[in-house]
Amino acid sequence: MKRVPKKKNDKGLSQEDIKKFSRRIWLLVLLVLFAGVIFILSVRVGVFGPLPTFEDLENPKSNLASEIISEDNKVLGTYFVHNRSNVKYQELSPSLVHALVATEDKRFYRHSGIDYWRTVTVVFHTLAGNKQGGSTITQQLALNLFSEGRARNFYKRVLQKFQEWITAVRLERNYTKEEIITMYFNTVDFGAYNTFGIKSAARTYFNTTPDQLTPEQSALLVGMLKGPGIYSPVRYPENAIKRRNTVLNGMVRQGFLTKSDAEGFKELPLGLKLNITRHTGGFAPYFRAVLKNELRSEFKRLSITKPDGTPYDLDRDGLKIYTPINYKMQQHAEEAQKVWMKQMQERFDRQWQRSDAFAGKNANLLTTGMKRSDRYRELKSAGYSEDQIVEEFKKPIPMSIFTWEGTKDTVMSPIDSIRYNKLILRNSLMAMDPNTGNIKAWVGGIDFEHYKYDQVKMGTRQVGSTAKPFTYAAAIDIGWYSPCHTLPNHSQTYNGWTPRGTANGGDPITMKNALRLSQNFASAYLIHEIGAEAVANLTKQMGITSPVPSYPSISLGAYEASVYDMVGAYSTFVNNGTWIEPIMVLRVEDKNGTPIYEKAPKITKILNSESAYIMVDMLKGVVDGGTGSRLRRAPFNFTNPMGGKTGTTNGNADAWFLGITPDLVTGVWTGAEDRNISFYSMADGQGATAALPVYGYFMKMVYEDPELNISKDDFALPPGGLTRELDCSKYTPFYGTDEPDIDDNRLGF
Repeated sequence: MKRVPKKKNDKGLSQEDIKKFSRRIWLLVLLVLFAGVIFILSVRVGVFGPLPTFEDLENPKSNLASEIISEDNKVLGTYFVHNRSNVKYQELSPSLVHALVATEDKRFYRHSGIDYWRTVTVVFHTLAGNKQGGSTITQQLALNLFSEGRARNFYKRVLQKFQEWITAVRLERNYTKEEIITMYFNTVDFGAYNTFGIKSAARTYFNTTPDQLTPEQSALLVGMLKGPGIYSPVRYPENAIKRRNTVLNGMVRQGFLTKSDAEGFKELPLGLKLNITRHTGGFAPYFRAVLKNELRSEFKRLSITKPDGTPYDLDRDGLKIYTPINYKMQQHAEEAQKVWMKQMQERFDRQWQRSDAFAGKNANLLTTGMKRSDRYRELKSAGYSEDQIVEEFKKPIPMSIFTWEGTKDTVMSPIDSIRYNKLILRNSLMAMDPNTGNIKAWVGGIDFEHYKYDQVKMGTRQVGSTAKPFTYAAAIDIGWYSPCHTLPNHSQTYNGWTPRGTANGGDPITMKNALRLSQNFASAYLIHEIGAEAVANLTKQMGITSPVPSYPSISLGAYEASVYDMVGAYSTFVNNGTWIEPIMVLRVEDKNGTPIYEKAPKITKILNSESAYIMVDMLKGVVDGGTGSRLRRAPFNFTNPMGGKTGTTNGNADAWFLGITPDLVTGVWTGAEDRNISFYSMADGQGATAALPVYGYFMKMVYEDPELNISKDDFALPPGGLTRELDCSKYTPFYGTDEPDIDDNRLGF
């Protein structure tokens, strides 16, 4: 039987081939659709991350702030997602709603959470290189309410977009359009001044309420939502006006405004009536900011989670965080800082009024400061060239600056504000109970609103002569050195290193007097005798976590450390040679009062108890006639037992004082943001002048406060008493480098 050939088209395909090809195409389409459905279902059931529960959707504003509580049971502050005041729909100006819909979601009243046509057009625009936003108001609300922010990774953002779609549809089923718009306006961030939500924005920028906002004011605020930084009417008024007018044009196209009205509004100035509320959300802001990061790390390290296995959220879960901070002592610490630093700033200003701080070696400080600023990053991301950015930084704009009289609103160019802020002295203080490790006061800077960087724990600076006690302690703990051992006190060279200094107190000089008068020559000789490695090891054991090299220069403080670490180290002397980790938190309870975390401090025996007491006695000498003797004079006039150590670094860049009493060890640091900007003279820039008085005023307030009941008793002798004589008048000092014999050792060497 003869076979009939299949008919083929002009491309050589038979009818059967076409049918097979069509079936494959449809099969592929069905598979893609099936995969898409499976993917969306997987997103919906939480395979790629949890979605809001029905309870979350019903009550999206149920976040509970966590409270930070002092040892005297007062609330220092709270951690929260956003500190906002909500409004009702009836409290929104119609022009505000019109501006939002015209700008962000033209078909808002016609879709059910997802604008599919807009999504398709956005894809084509993106492929063509014209990036556009495709999220509806409801999708943006979903992101605001139930996400930690817009993901930067492309693939994560795609997944997040699907999660937004699903959540948006569910929101539309649970809420009316008016409720969605209201929630949206209550959850948007307007950038600076902690301006969160439309009620806060209306008050901050126009000193009015949302229902009183005019069309041009509404357009300005809605326009800011595209970029609160780059469209800020305070920082970039020209950008803000252009963006406002763009929103007004959109309102015309959507029929919310006539063209003539819009043109009239465009001619109006910004008309700002700034009403800036200054606050940091509570007391001890630097402490609270550092504590937040510490708790997050601890919870992660110890795998502390909620009963359902999800991590605790400090901003949402209503935790009670109990700290050892004493409320009254914290108040005294902040007040003491203000009393003295205000005077020091006046001296500093007088010095720099006579010369340019940004000439010569400091010529690049302004450029560096500019490039580190948020303003620079915003302009850079907006496509500005370097020359354009420099010009923007030269334009005067309204801004708020720090002064010791309070925050001041002024008009200044950004580059001048950098110059101004770099000439502001900084200061930090931490006080701790040496017997328990409990931190009682923490002042990480001079003003958290303007200078958020913490200088107690996060920042490190060169420690200068406050490092010398570690060298003397290493020698004392060997067992055959005593405070009365004499050292040469003149310039010498050790393996190519020749320390600088001046010889005071005699040559030779006793170890006690060498520390009392902070003598470099004697300290350098001592570390040469006992070895830099021994001193570096002891310093690290006493809690200094920053790098401490095994170089002889560490005897003079040629390394950096934090106030936090230095206070912990000095507490070892007071606590019989036992180092206790400084404690920031005592315990944490969940919203039901159930304990979920309790701090177990690290405790390590570092020094012999007698060696520690000898160091305390030597540090008392610093206050009794040494570099810290200012504490015995007016206005402080302390008569009770007290010790300490001053510290000053090269060029007077850093001033330190570490003070000790039986109940309290306190560290103070003073310096400018940049080390190259400092006092000309040692008289003003040394630790005894720039740091010690803050300690003096603090302790004066503490002693005068009857609620604190801080003891003025002497330091307790070590358990078992003393075996070495501390009164140098009772024997003839031994001088030399050889190890003393048994008889000399009995005399206290």
